[in-house]
Amino acid sequence: MSETQLRPDGPGPEKTHDQMTSPAADDATVAKDVHLSREFVDKLLEAVRAEDAAGARQICDDLHAADMADLLQVLPARERRKLLNLIQSDIDPELFHEIEGEARGDLYEITPNTQIADAVTELETDEAVYVLEDLRDEDREEVLRALSADDRVAIEESLSYPEDSAGRLMQRDLIALPEFWTVGQTIDLLRSDDADIPDDFYDIFVVDPAHKPVGTVPLSRVMRNQRGVALGHIMEKKPHVIEATADQEEVAYAFTKYHLISAAVVDESQRLVGVVTVDDIVEVIEEEAQEDILALAGVGESASVNESLFEVTRGRFTWLLVNLATAVLASVVIGLFDAAIEQMVALAVLMPIVASMGGNAGTQTMTVAVRGLATKELSATNAARILKRELMIALGNGVLLAVISGLLAWLWFGSPGLGGVFAAAMIFNLLVAGMFGLLVPMGLARVGIDPAIASSVFVTTITDVIGFFAFLGLAALWLF
Repeated sequence: MSETQLRPDGPGPEKTHDQMTSPAADDATVAKDVHLSREFVDKLLEAVRAEDAAGARQICDDLHAADMADLLQVLPARERRKLLNLIQSDIDPELFHEIEGEARGDLYEITPNTQIADAVTELETDEAVYVLEDLRDEDREEVLRALSADDRVAIEESLSYPEDSAGRLMQRDLIALPEFWTVGQTIDLLRSDDADIPDDFYDIFVVDPAHKPVGTVPLSRVMRNQRGVALGHIMEKKPHVIEATADQEEVAYAFTKYHLISAAVVDESQRLVGVVTVDDIVEVIEEEAQEDILALAGVGESASVNESLFEVTRGRFTWLLVNLATAVLASVVIGLFDAAIEQMVALAVLMPIVASMGGNAGTQTMTVAVRGLATKELSATNAARILKRELMIALGNGVLLAVISGLLAWLWFGSPGLGGVFAAAMIFNLLVAGMFGLLVPMGLARVGIDPAIASSVFVTTITDVIGFFAFLGLAALWLF
């Protein structure tokens, strides 16, 4: 974890933190392409069960940390813990950042805190924070005490920012220079063995005397200009800056919209405190996309096959209980028309079709709305226009499906009246689905609830209840 910055009143570098380099950046060896074949896993399990530490180390020796994480996550819990004990002294620091789920808990439990502290010093700031934030409080404190003062201060400051914020995501490793520095001075600094600079970076940040970013200079621009040119003359002015407290979704949106490679992170005083790079954003985009998809199904983080049975059961039970309550509400509506259903059994046959079509149509609109809210394509500014558009789509689909379903009901049960009621209920419920499929996510977002998590329950309940009520109510009025 390092930051090289120059005092505006002098040419000498000021080193603010001890450098923490990533071994992955220095390692030029191409990792073996292992796809966790059955033969490979069986060979490893044989060594583990025989408690052959040397054999297990040899098998795992060429694995990239990401491949090793995948391997640990597919192994049975007992064999995983035995393997970790066998290779404990050879664990790659990057593994602490790559591993997930229940396997991550086993790794942290088996590895001594002193070894975790040694691994943290080898990671970039954002990766170190990712490791420490998942430790138990007492273990985190012990690991922090084992770090150098500079590293501990940097990590504690990052941990002070909200979870899933730019402050947690940012790296401290950056180059910050004043405007009057020349290209030649910059190149000499970057080539100096004494300079404490990051291993990998894309931009040089230009700062004013208050250490506020005033511009950025891509490395390519440094290399293409003469040595005597000042950075202030070739920098991109008004750099895109990100508040340290900004949510990582907002950061990912900014990177996507403005095609950023890296961006400065500033504190509440607008002073430069870190940098977010595009490789971190790729992980955020993938993580947020997975969260939204899983949330739409009501499973959340419990969808991982590596989570414990208790966590999975608890995570799914909550939403299943909510769905049970909404199903009871729909049944109450059906109970209001039990006399009509007794007189015409065809109503009970056709009811699920009306509710199913409304639910599916509502889910389509809801998915578009959730995506639109996430990508900023849907807002209060254009909500009326989008609602009108969705209602027109719902009306068009409703009419087409009403003709088909109405004729089907007529031919099936020989009742033109029933066919007409079925068609009318279909149109009405698809309109309701189009309306609430948009309004529910927007309403939830307005009150601060993640629409990806709660929308499906509300939309499905509304389309079921209104679909049953419309179909059975119209049947009671027109057919009896």
